[in-house]
Amino acid sequence: MRGQRNFLSLAILAAAALPAFGQEVAPTGPANSPASSAAAIPDFSGTWGRFSFPGMAPPQSGPGPVANMSRRPQSIDDNGRPFRGADVPLVSNNTQLVGDYASPILKPQAARAVKEHGDIELGGWPAPNPSNQCWPSRVPFVFWNMGMRMLQQPDKITFLYVFDHEVRHVRLNEPHPAQVTPSWFGDSVGHFEGDTLVIDTVGTKVGPFAMVDHFGTPHSAALHTVERYRLLDYDAVKDSLVQDAKENFRFNPRANDYGIAVDPAYKGKFLQLELTVEDDGVFTTPWSATITYRPGSGDWPEFVCAQNPHELARKSALPIAERPDF
Repeated sequence: MRGQRNFLSLAILAAAALPAFGQEVAPTGPANSPASSAAAIPDFSGTWGRFSFPGMAPPQSGPGPVANMSRRPQSIDDNGRPFRGADVPLVSNNTQLVGDYASPILKPQAARAVKEHGDIELGGWPAPNPSNQCWPSRVPFVFWNMGMRMLQQPDKITFLYVFDHEVRHVRLNEPHPAQVTPSWFGDSVGHFEGDTLVIDTVGTKVGPFAMVDHFGTPHSAALHTVERYRLLDYDAVKDSLVQDAKENFRFNPRANDYGIAVDPAYKGKFLQLELTVEDDGVFTTPWSATITYRPGSGDWPEFVCAQNPHELARKSALPIAERPDF
């Protein structure tokens, strides 16, 4: 708990240094383009959440992420009420994650990895992944988190993710270094294009449990992701919310184990992430996905994998070292 308090203290101090929500922020356009006006740059600061899992919705058109072949009835409707009646849609089974290894986006070696992962799940055991093995996430795997916080400053964006208190840093208006040192979250640089925050990530480390989703879809050193964040009105995101509801399982939006509550009836400003992933070592083509967040509320939870394995919803054998590695 001492580490938890220290982490929260740092987060609170960082947030205190930021402009208040809605306050103008200094221009942070790309270094090689005209500076945007301060009024054109939105403030993404705050806590954002959703109540769907695994969370990536397929695009309206074009190649999308690997989907779950195991399906179950949806639990919650658009208003956060339990589904009733006979017309309950079948969505991703959150208790059995069996990726579609026949997806046309997968090269043969990647398809085999997804099938092997799914075979473990079909055998009745959760397949190992970064979250249940207490390993660092990568982009885009980390987007499974149903709660996150953005801390926005003129020269950087900091992301705090609920599960295992993972922290990600994005430098603004800087290029990638000529030689990127691989790291778990890779090297992320961002800039604003009008009202859109664009983040480019390369240099993601390839190590144990190197995967981009909960279906065991692998990645190579060539992984390249581009994120585009915008604040949008309900009418602009409702089609994406429909796509999400057709694919992803929903938890109780107001009270769940992930600590961040959202209002399913909310109709104000949404934070939408449009994600593009390419990796010539794994995928036959770039693919895209959408994640739509509502403002979140509630206390930031203590959700530490290594210290609280009993809180894991789908228990898998945790790694145990014969001797300390520190």
